[in-house]
Amino acid sequence: MRAFDYVRPESADEALALLAEPGTSALAGGTNLVDLMRLGVARPERVVDVDRLGSTEVVERDGSLWLGAGVRNSDLAAHPVVRERLPALSRALLAAASGQLRNRASTGGNLLQRTRCVYFMDPTKPCNKREPGTGCPAVEGLSRDLAVLGHSEHCIATHPGDMSVALVALDAVVHVRTADGELAIPAADFHRLPGDEPHRDTKLPPGALVTAVEVPLTPLAERSTYRKARDRRSFAFGLVTVAAALTVEDGVVDDVRLVLGSVAHKPWRATVAEDAIRGRTASGSVFDDAVRAELAAARPTDQNAFKVELARRLSVATLHELAGGQA
Repeated sequence: MRAFDYVRPESADEALALLAEPGTSALAGGTNLVDLMRLGVARPERVVDVDRLGSTEVVERDGSLWLGAGVRNSDLAAHPVVRERLPALSRALLAAASGQLRNRASTGGNLLQRTRCVYFMDPTKPCNKREPGTGCPAVEGLSRDLAVLGHSEHCIATHPGDMSVALVALDAVVHVRTADGELAIPAADFHRLPGDEPHRDTKLPPGALVTAVEVPLTPLAERSTYRKARDRRSFAFGLVTVAAALTVEDGVVDDVRLVLGSVAHKPWRATVAEDAIRGRTASGSVFDDAVRAELAAARPTDQNAFKVELARRLSVATLHELAGGQA
């Protein structure tokens, strides 16, 4: 690991001033940044420790649950309001990493974790995400775990998170602070597809800090869940994940959210499928036709073509599970 300066600011204003300087990275829980620094993927000249600056409160206010950026994943998963009224979020957090990592990982830091593509994680290999313009060897190389939706010729990496997938399904909003003021970014828009700028994972302005996540407490959110398919039962990144929410009245779908994880550069909001399900009978055939229509846009490689069928089956099974108690 290269030498770097370590700074622990006393206020958010001081942190923002430091983060505005080139070669500076923010450190929260550290479960991702420290790994990347050890591998030589991230090489900041200065690390600004913002861990103590993030709120660790979970507060119910104005019909939403506000999650401080410093709340640990383990605490959030166990919070009674999250477990009872936002089950998809609790289950997503519990499906992620190990207990030890959940004890360190923070709400704000989790949103900003970077891909686990083997080429990105290896500084000896070219990678457009790590060094723009060097190419994407994954397109013709090892791609089993990578994107089947929304990718480009410049990058087929996937977002590795679980929490972010659930937050999109729950219509969450990410609140951030910049040197110029505060911003509110819908969770569905927080991450971005690679396009021709794969080095940009999110729409977070440079030098900004995530301060909180606002999650509406709605009847739809209470009827949510999260499922994860992976190579082993625990401590593994997803091959395909699904966050879904569904309300049914008199056998007809009143509202629905369906978000796929581990299939794209960002949590994939399945709006085509949602539109095909909303207002229709809550049945397996309706769910299946809708998900097939969503996945018609998939462009898999030979190595990850199985993900398309896996995503279909997991999505339909998850929707069927949610409809079971209502239809």
